[in-house]
Amino acid sequence: MVLNKKKRCHIRTFGCQMNVHDSEQMMELLEKEGYEETDDIRGADLIIVNTCSVREKAEQKIHSFLGRVRKDKTRNPDLIIGITGCVAQQWGRKFLDKVHHLDFVLGTHNIHRLPQIVSEVERSRSRIAETTFHKCVQSLGILTLPKKGEVNAFITIMQGCNNFCTYCIVPYLRGREESRESGDILDEIRALAAHGVREVTLLGQNVNSYGNTLKNGADFPTLLAMINEVEGIERIRFTTSHPKDLSDGLVDCFASLDKVCEHIHLPIQSGSDSVLKRMGRGYTSGEYLEKVEKLRARCPDISITTDIIVGFPGESDEDFQKTIDLMGKVRFDNLFSFKYSDRPGIASAGYDGKVVEDVKRERLAVLQKLQESYTLEKNRALVGKEEELLIEGASKNNEDEVKGRTRTNRIVNLPGENSMKGKTVPVKIVKAYMHSLRGEPLSGKEV
Repeated sequence: MVLNKKKRCHIRTFGCQMNVHDSEQMMELLEKEGYEETDDIRGADLIIVNTCSVREKAEQKIHSFLGRVRKDKTRNPDLIIGITGCVAQQWGRKFLDKVHHLDFVLGTHNIHRLPQIVSEVERSRSRIAETTFHKCVQSLGILTLPKKGEVNAFITIMQGCNNFCTYCIVPYLRGREESRESGDILDEIRALAAHGVREVTLLGQNVNSYGNTLKNGADFPTLLAMINEVEGIERIRFTTSHPKDLSDGLVDCFASLDKVCEHIHLPIQSGSDSVLKRMGRGYTSGEYLEKVEKLRARCPDISITTDIIVGFPGESDEDFQKTIDLMGKVRFDNLFSFKYSDRPGIASAGYDGKVVEDVKRERLAVLQKLQESYTLEKNRALVGKEEELLIEGASKNNEDEVKGRTRTNRIVNLPGENSMKGKTVPVKIVKAYMHSLRGEPLSGKEV
């Protein structure tokens, strides 16, 4: 169905990069049905809330947003409101009973059915919930072409997880691991390169285990080597990596494949072996440190970022101090840190030894303050050095500047024009801040 008059869709995304890419795929499907994207909620004909249930705070924001758009439904009864993603998968039809102004609920395996669901709601004004798991997730192969000359793109290479960490609900809401065929991934990347994309980020709950469900023997390092040969692609990134599956072959990729950027996100979650065991992570802090040593031996300039959860059930002061000690040994370039929260359906929700909220808050503040010192230290060490930037577009705070990203995933702002977008330029770092760097173009030099 192609509509004569464009209808407007607003997608509000909560959660990780995978959710961002899911939203891109949803918009790609809807554009073929006559919708156009809008940031104006009040002017929207369709509002989709794409959700994440990994953290309690994210779910609270989702319910708050749904409450705010209720008045838009009252003002415009023809407005269609739908919810997708992990919270939708978790609640299913119960969401329709809980939120009366909601029109449809679409689970994680059913993005490909979005146009059909929206069309059915438009036609019959029925309320629909579809959360069936499928053996093959059809939405994994939806090609999303870059909008407005974007030079970066996300590529889903696999979905689901087989690890069942005790604090995580992802395997129950995204399903078990399913890897895409390497040929399909390469075809998508070539299509993106033909449309101006210069940097791709490969997505999966655990990219290190890519290929385990395939019969052709391709593993993640093999896939990276094939992507490295794609003409037009200059940079390759990926997330997320599980430490227990970080192979020597993948470590070697940082030294042997010129397009693989010198950055890895490697979640440690805790520095205490007893906490890691209760989390079901499958490695010890010592084994994690060995992986870090291998990475830095093969690629001395590699940037390592991580995730840490504070206040996991049973975490003592001694356990927390072990996390602080590990941070001192690794000195991460950056981290994402969270207070533990019970999520419905996870194993650790039934664990004894819950840490009180005040203690979790204090530990999080200590950890974040320490990491700020390490991040600033790492950034200041780059002052005076030359870096390669892929220019991504205009700077957020100054229309006379552009921003780019180093191969180690640091944002750099510098004087320039939007015509530089998509170009790789050399700069000299002249100033360091907590969350970014400032650079000056090096005239007469080319990358």
